[in-house]
Amino acid sequence: METHKKRILIIEDDRHIAEGIQLNLTLQGYEVAIAYDGVAGLNQWKAIGPDLVILDIMLPGIDGLSILQSIRLEDERLPILILSAKGDPDDRIKGLAFGVDDYLAKPFNLEELLLRVERLLKRGGWNQENGGLAHPSYDTYAFGDNRIDFNTHTARCRLGEISLTEQESKVLKLFIANRGKPLSREKLLQIGWGYSRKTTTRTVDNFIVRFRKYFEPDPRNPVYFKSLRSIGYLFDCDPD
Repeated sequence: METHKKRILIIEDDRHIAEGIQLNLTLQGYEVAIAYDGVAGLNQWKAIGPDLVILDIMLPGIDGLSILQSIRLEDERLPILILSAKGDPDDRIKGLAFGVDDYLAKPFNLEELLLRVERLLKRGGWNQENGGLAHPSYDTYAFGDNRIDFNTHTARCRLGEISLTEQESKVLKLFIANRGKPLSREKLLQIGWGYSRKTTTRTVDNFIVRFRKYFEPDPRNPVYFKSLRSIGYLFDCDPD
């Protein structure tokens, strides 16, 4: 019986490194795709549904940590390995906080990379077969008089029970995951929508207007979804 070949996505802008990794992983029997910038990386992730992602941090378009956060809003199980020249402890801490599974600094030993990939794929397969999560998640979230159910994409709020779109649920998760932390419009667009830094849109502002209508006691005087002049927005609350 033919077994499914594991699919690996490499998001790396250095073509020499990306193609070298691709060649060696292909020789190990994996199907390997490459994306050379952040926007293409997110598009490829959605298109091919890889079993593992190898991710650089410094990327054109959208940086690797934003890609990591965007993926984690939708998939907590997918094994992700950060491969980066940035060996600063703060970068490692951020990667771990955002849900990365492993971290390998450049320059790296090829044999070590191959072993780490094999280990992550085995662990990822075990998590999926047993229904386990590689990272903690939540099904519901309550604040004030509001309660959000991310399983059903519904919410109880001052308007009664409402239905949320998948995109609304995703952006709400992003705000909740960063509760009390300022988020720029640029960062919200990169993580929440997968847009590059060059994109200009009022999409974020329109979503904030909608969230205030749903969840604020007085939408004109917000206490949860606050505007930060020249920065962006901040979600502030004491979760129930």
